[in-house]
Amino acid sequence: MSVTIRDVRDGDFFGWLPLFDAYCRARGAALDDTKALIVWSWIQDPRSALRGIVAVDDEGAPVGLVHYHPEPRTIDASVGLVVDDLYVDDAHRGNGVARQLLARVRERAGELHATRVSWTADPADQDGIRVSDEVARRNPAIAFEMDL
Repeated sequence: MSVTIRDVRDGDFFGWLPLFDAYCRARGAALDDTKALIVWSWIQDPRSALRGIVAVDDEGAPVGLVHYHPEPRTIDASVGLVVDDLYVDDAHRGNGVARQLLARVRERAGELHATRVSWTADPADQDGIRVSDEVARRNPAIAFEMDL
């Protein structure tokens, strides 16, 4: 089965929602209606930095998603793209969908003259780490988060 990679559209909400919910659950987070509507509104708002791309099957149903945003890079006075979320439905894993989604983000980075695309991977997601190792190099930095 082939997929088409394209920007998220207004009518994609009900196909996007179960994918984003599954992604959140895989990352140990609960998705409620409020969070889903906020994230969706960010993706749809042209003033927001967050953008979304989906992989859709032959019938137009979303089977994978990637959310990303630009970020200033002070270390080299450039712009990078940060992948916030990357998820492919279990039934479509192993078919190159994640690679295609990341390739589209890479294209967007080129259009923006960005110098890199970066993301993190859950250490428990061996499929995600394998794909990441195939398409990118590991950054030696250690990521930290400060809860507020």
